[in-house]
Amino acid sequence: QLQLVESGGGLVQPGGSLRLSCAASGFTLDYYAIGWFRQAPGKEREGVSCISSSDGSTYYAHSVKGRFTISRDNAKNTVYLQMNSLKPEDTAVYYCAALMKGPYSDYVSPAWDDYDYWGQGTQVTVSS
Repeated sequence: QLQLVESGGGLVQPGGSLRLSCAASGFTLDYYAIGWFRQAPGKEREGVSCISSSDGSTYYAHSVKGRFTISRDNAKNTVYLQMNSLKPEDTAVYYCAALMKGPYSDYVSPAWDDYDYWGQGTQVTVSS
């Protein structure tokens, strides 16, 4: 069974850091671009960051550029999102998603409807 599981969310004060993990089971992430998305109550789903299957290309939304870093460890079948200098407006449920592109693709996409598989989400709350 193909599955993505996010972890690492929680409550953090403004200016703090969290690292989200997206672990895959039932398939290997080598063939997939991975995206992180978030959705706050009453707002549309937003593409936050994504990384190509080749590990050669990344995308960051303007709102997180310079604060968030996406990385992948194919040996652990896991993708990470390091989030620093967190702000209250980063509060949302964060989802990871996988897009099948083959192992050497530089393709990245912030469009949620491009993606094939989704995790269940992890809550991130930034509040003092």
